[in-house]
Amino acid sequence: MKILILGAGKMGSFFADVLSFDHECAVYEIDPRRMRFLYNTQRFTTLDEIDQFRPDLVINAVTLKYTIEVFQQVIPHLHQDCIISDISSVKTGFKEFYESTGMHYVSTHPMFGPTFANLGALSNENAIVISEGDYLGRVFFLDLYRRLGLNVHEYTFDEHDEAMAYSLSVPFVSTFVFSAVMKHQDAPGTTFKRHLGIARGVLSEDDTLLREILFNPRTKHHVEQIRAELKELIQIIDDRSEEKLDAYLTKIRKNIR
Repeated sequence: MKILILGAGKMGSFFADVLSFDHECAVYEIDPRRMRFLYNTQRFTTLDEIDQFRPDLVINAVTLKYTIEVFQQVIPHLHQDCIISDISSVKTGFKEFYESTGMHYVSTHPMFGPTFANLGALSNENAIVISEGDYLGRVFFLDLYRRLGLNVHEYTFDEHDEAMAYSLSVPFVSTFVFSAVMKHQDAPGTTFKRHLGIARGVLSEDDTLLREILFNPRTKHHVEQIRAELKELIQIIDDRSEEKLDAYLTKIRKNIR
C-alpha cells in the first residue's frame, strides 16, 4: 500500500517508522529539516510530488490547529479512492468535515502520545478507532494497533469526545491548577518533582489542543466536579475533622483501585 503521512513531528515520524518496512511510505512536510532523520521513506515538500505518488492512504499527523487546513490543501491532489485519516485527540467537527469531502475516511486516536509514553513499549497504552467511516480503513488501523500491542477500543465520534472530555480535561485542568499555584522549591520532594514533570509535559502540548480540550462543551461539568471536591476539602481543613478526612480518603482510595 502507498501511504502518505502529513507532518514529520513526533507522531508523523513514529508512523513512518512502523509502516515503512511493510508499505511504500512518503512524508509531506513543508520544513525539510524535520525530515532529515526519516528512514526508508520518501520526503515530499511540494504538492506536485503527492500527485505523482498517488497514495492509497493518507495519515494526517499535523497539529490539531492545522489538521483540516492541511486536508483541504492535499485532498485536491488525491485520487477518489484514497482513504484519508487523522489521529487527533479532539474530533470536534471532524465527522461533518469528512462527510463534506466525499472521500473515504477513517479516524483514530493513538492515546499513547509522544509526551509521556515509551514508544518502544506500548502494551500498557490504548488506542481508539472511530467506528464510523470506511470499513477497510478501520480494519487497517485495528490490525496495526493490535500488532503494536495496544489495547484497542472502538467508539463513535460522539462517544470518543465524551470519553476525552473526562480523561483529558480532568488531568489537564488539575495540572493547570497545580501550575498556577506552583512556587520554586530549592529542595523539592519526589512527589512535587513528579507533578512538575507532568505539568511541563502537558504545557508543552500545542495550545490549540489545550484550548479544544478546555472548550469542549462536556468539559465544564467535570471542572465543576473538581470545584465541588475542592470545596469539600477546604471544609474538612477548616473543621480539622479526622473522621471526615478518614471518610474522604477511603472514598478516593476506592476510586483509584
